[in-house]
Amino acid sequence: MKKLLTLMFAVALSVSLSSFALGQDKMDDKKMDKKEDKMEKKAKKHHKKEKKEKKDEMKDEMKKDDKK
Repeated sequence: MKKLLTLMFAVALSVSLSSFALGQDKMDDKKMDKKEDKMEKKAKKHHKKEKKEKKDEMKDEMKKDDKK
């Protein structure tokens, strides 16, 4: 009887620890996804800024050409 209780306790403990570890992995994945999303948004924002600067430069050149 004592061996059975010990075995059941060991199984319950290992199951709870493994589920806890899996839960931690899922949390890390979510954090990584959020970081990746943030980086993508930042890259898009940077790309838009570069595009706008280029467009502004083109407008300035057009104005200079019109004045001549």
